[in-house]
Amino acid sequence: MAKILDQPRYKCALAAMQTVQSIPGAIPVLHSGPGCAAKLNDNNGTSGKFSPNIFPCTSISEKEVVFGGTEKLRTTIHNALRVIDADLFVVLSGCTSEIIGDDIQEVTEEFEDAEKPVVWAKTPGFKGNNYVGHDWILKSIFQQYLRGRQPKTQKGLVNIFVSPPQQDPYWLGNLREIESLIEAIGLTPNTIFGFGRGLKNIDKIPDAQFTILVSPWAGTESAEFLEKQFNIPLLKYPVLPIGATETTKFLCKVQEFTGADKDLTEKVIKEKEAEFYYYIERFADTLLETRILGKRFTVVSDSQYTMAVTKFLVNDMGLFPEKVFITDDAPETYRQQIKNEISTLNYGIQAETEFSTDGNDIQNQIRKLDFAGTPLIIGSNWEKKLSQELGAHFINVSYPMLEKLVINSHIAGYSGGLHLLEQIFTAAMSKLKL
Repeated sequence: MAKILDQPRYKCALAAMQTVQSIPGAIPVLHSGPGCAAKLNDNNGTSGKFSPNIFPCTSISEKEVVFGGTEKLRTTIHNALRVIDADLFVVLSGCTSEIIGDDIQEVTEEFEDAEKPVVWAKTPGFKGNNYVGHDWILKSIFQQYLRGRQPKTQKGLVNIFVSPPQQDPYWLGNLREIESLIEAIGLTPNTIFGFGRGLKNIDKIPDAQFTILVSPWAGTESAEFLEKQFNIPLLKYPVLPIGATETTKFLCKVQEFTGADKDLTEKVIKEKEAEFYYYIERFADTLLETRILGKRFTVVSDSQYTMAVTKFLVNDMGLFPEKVFITDDAPETYRQQIKNEISTLNYGIQAETEFSTDGNDIQNQIRKLDFAGTPLIIGSNWEKKLSQELGAHFINVSYPMLEKLVINSHIAGYSGGLHLLEQIFTAAMSKLKL
């Protein structure tokens, strides 16, 4: 029986067009209905070269449903190559074109000798959400654009992938912070998303000595493809490091995996931790004041943030988790690993974890939790009304984020933990009665 999805936290696989848009110089070519493009294009911008409203689309109509849309796709790709100054064209299929059986691979391969590279990825919404769509697109780019490349391994060069661009409001700031940390211990980061990156960085991917994927599960298929295709050792680190405890673990793991300079890594960790705790000590009186912030919290977010925020608030701040919720429809094969990781907390503290896409049910469960004081709820814009109802402190860290603008902020790393604390205590202190 079909299940109603109340309060959606993600979109269909075709929405991973945002992954393409986040690569400077790349542009998606959609083989879908016009309604798909209009509904999915609600992001806050692209990599900067193109407006988010500029992308070719076949706008499939009843005519194409009856007679097929391959000719219209062929014409759309041809005209896009003529009038759009892009470095890479990525053809994406929607539900309608997949259902009627249009072969986007066959049409796209007709343009393999075009002046600019054209690749394809099947991204129908009925096969998954934009977390898996992100993975399909990256694998298609690696498999088709990098086909036949002979690696010329560069010592210390590291491919880095974190969360799906734009689905995570902090995606770019977090990515840059991870880059900075990797660079600080003597390695050379290689990323493909955001300002200053692009096709030239994709070209360097086969030459990397290592690949690091910071993600509980999203992006695994494409990262494993690089490992298999180009023999690039892969470090899958499941936790987005937030704050001192997890960031130090992350850097130690990276050093051990890559053989980076151990003395330099220890020096960086010592300096970063000292700075982190300097700020914690400065504001200790505020941070420890239970009149401002209680000791119990819940998180309602995707695998990445539910795991990362829970670990940070327990391991660094000594808070206690009530039940936490994961909303990204993580594949069954990863769920036990995610649960185990969330339960690996200091002091033997446990966090009950539930995977659910039903926002109404999640909120009903939160209403029944015993926070023994003012609750702290960390999640998406869907949790705002519930927080007001419960008189809770509310922090929006994940999609949908409708009332906060994130330009290049981050909550990853040592400094990111401090940024998150600023948000939490700002929300809590705003409720104080003077």
